[in-house]
Amino acid sequence: MLEKVEKKKPRKEGERKRKHPGEEDEGGEKKTRADEEGKRGGQAGARKRLDALSVGYFRRVGDRLGEGFEEDEERVMFVENILTEVKGQAMVVAMDKTGSITLQRLLPLASLDQVGEVLAELGGESGSEFKTVSCDCCGGHVVESALRQMSRWTESTQKEASDTTEDEEQSCGILEAQVLSLSQAVRDNGEEFIKHTHGSHMVRTLLHVLAGCLAPPRTESRPGAKYQNVIPQLTDFEAPTSFWYELKSLTESLMNNVNVSVTDSVASAVFQTMLTVCHRKRPKLCKQLLKGIVEYLTTRSAAPGVSPLLVFLKDQACSRLIETVFLLSHKALLRDLYKNHLKDQLVNLALHPIANFPVQRLVTAAANYKIFPRLFDELLQGVEAILAAGHMGVIVQLAESCAESGEKQTEMMQCLLNAFHCAEPGTRHASCLPLFMSLLTYDVYYHSDTAEGGIQTEVPLASVCYHGSRLVQALAKFKERSLLMNSLRSLTPADLLTLASHPSGSHVLQALITTSSDKGRGKILARLKGQYVQMACSRLGSRVLEAVWNSASISQRESIAHDLVPSESQLRSDQFARHVWAKFALSHFLNRRAKWQEIQTGESKKRKLFSDILE
Repeated sequence: MLEKVEKKKPRKEGERKRKHPGEEDEGGEKKTRADEEGKRGGQAGARKRLDALSVGYFRRVGDRLGEGFEEDEERVMFVENILTEVKGQAMVVAMDKTGSITLQRLLPLASLDQVGEVLAELGGESGSEFKTVSCDCCGGHVVESALRQMSRWTESTQKEASDTTEDEEQSCGILEAQVLSLSQAVRDNGEEFIKHTHGSHMVRTLLHVLAGCLAPPRTESRPGAKYQNVIPQLTDFEAPTSFWYELKSLTESLMNNVNVSVTDSVASAVFQTMLTVCHRKRPKLCKQLLKGIVEYLTTRSAAPGVSPLLVFLKDQACSRLIETVFLLSHKALLRDLYKNHLKDQLVNLALHPIANFPVQRLVTAAANYKIFPRLFDELLQGVEAILAAGHMGVIVQLAESCAESGEKQTEMMQCLLNAFHCAEPGTRHASCLPLFMSLLTYDVYYHSDTAEGGIQTEVPLASVCYHGSRLVQALAKFKERSLLMNSLRSLTPADLLTLASHPSGSHVLQALITTSSDKGRGKILARLKGQYVQMACSRLGSRVLEAVWNSASISQRESIAHDLVPSESQLRSDQFARHVWAKFALSHFLNRRAKWQEIQTGESKKRKLFSDILE
């Protein structure tokens, strides 16, 4: 199934050889891409590839897998036949693009015994080939897919004794042994694995599997903007006892390369994964790893009187690792880091284009500890400078930590009023909400240079920015939010509709209304009267309206329904509003009022019951 080398056609006399990009003149030496990849993987010469016939075969196999199987017997027979064809050339298939994709789809359907045999062939007799295939752009995905099948080990151990056979126990043992062999290969070549773009991904999957948890599989398609910053959810499974000891051995081996992790962004990602999975499954081991990393970061040579940690915080690669260290650190470690290295330096770090991100994670981690008030007081001195630098993440995180800890909320609100120039005179307080949402000072927002004067209510609501929305959502969780509510009630109905239909502003309006008391919510809903139909016909406004409905009292729901019912034809024909019509049961409200009242009363009682239980 291997491609035969084609004979070169003789050139006609006088015909010049065609030069390809990167090719040397005659007499020079040329390195092909395959040669370079072969040497990187430990092979001599060009890498073997699948021929066109074999590529077509595996492409058809992939198409058949996409169709699915009606019976298990058919699936088992099909998988067995394909793996028979793969046997003896698993590495060549795995390192081909088409073959790799097919194997990744095939392994989840295979038994653990079959997965273990494939992994054994990829690794060679002593596991010496694991580095070659794992560091390949196609082969690495196959190894990861094989590793992920260990999550099915739990299913095998939970079967009843009458259904468990020696073959099944042996199949688990084969795959378990190969995972341990792969881990040994990583320990022997740790630095090469963690610095390699593709090999590092395999090591991260290996760490997950040894710890007994899995992240969602990597896909070909890139996530949309909405999901790019979402932390992947881990799924726990029961891992063999041998993995418990192997994880400790592997992490100890990786810690010998901690110097690489602070300078190389790829290796840094491996260490971040190591800390995350250990924090989840092995807290004591995580504490040891954190201690070792912090000890390295704080004992390097630096300028006299300057902590080396301050230098690492400003480094692109190392700052990501330090962010993870801050988030996972226990109380004593955070206290020591602040006292010995970060005290009186937080404002300068918050103004730095890179170091401000670890500062955000530090504020997050300290929210529930006694150290938070000291961090807050120090950062409070530089709020205006941080705002001027545009590092709004620090300000937002301060507000969120104040909301979570329940401390320093009054000071935070007063500081923001001063920073946005709406603290004095008191009449400016009513304009704080649009200022916070747009992140503009009073003078800029209202185009006024005077210190005196009333609120210029004729200025329409300016654009709402993302960080402004996040800031107000955090402030909405404060115990005292009367300033925000008064400012919200001062907005015109047109401004409220603009807010409800804005991608960032809709979250603000929803947070403020749903967290209000019944009385406060009623005042805002009175301002919205006459705007409900337009909200229902808006993609974002309809979601806000549904959230408001779920938190409203029966009388408030009845008022909303009265406003919506006259526009029945418009609501029923709109792509967004028709869902509102159905969820609010407005047909019942229109024709069977008593039935509607009964439904709403039941939902209200059920919601109150669950809220009492959750509290």
